[in-house]
Amino acid sequence: MCSNNLKEEKFKMLDNFINTVPNDQSALIEVLHKAQAIFGYLPEDVQSYVAYKLNVPVAKVFGVVSFYSYFTTEPRGKYVINVCMGTACFVKGANLVLEEFERELNIKAGETTKDGKFTIEVLRCVGACGLAPVVTVNDKVYGHFKKEDVKELLESYSEEEV
Repeated sequence: MCSNNLKEEKFKMLDNFINTVPNDQSALIEVLHKAQAIFGYLPEDVQSYVAYKLNVPVAKVFGVVSFYSYFTTEPRGKYVINVCMGTACFVKGANLVLEEFERELNIKAGETTKDGKFTIEVLRCVGACGLAPVVTVNDKVYGHFKKEDVKELLESYSEEEV
């Protein structure tokens, strides 16, 4: 497997991006967003690399990554399922939707399936209360979502793999 070559390619992509931004801490969050988009998450070696390239203390980078819930230090699935748990969604049964995803995938919120295909996460509010309850998969929004819709949604993403 060429995982080392792939990782080197990802670091080159990150380097190319870093070369377009200011070489200091003012670009830190922007660079971390790009790094997470490239690598899928922010492992320690990537955080250290960003610190080195931006001439920022590693502790500052770790602090930013751990402070913002958007950033993750664990690999995520190809499909990240977010269940909104804002008040409107919760009142309309989002907790039941979450439980059904957990049951179907045999993982809990915050976890990724063993095959690396799905990650379940919980959001505080998507900002689409009129569509409650809301589920997103990557950047696609599904409104008026019911627990009965879970199996069909998962099957639709599994079919995309074939």
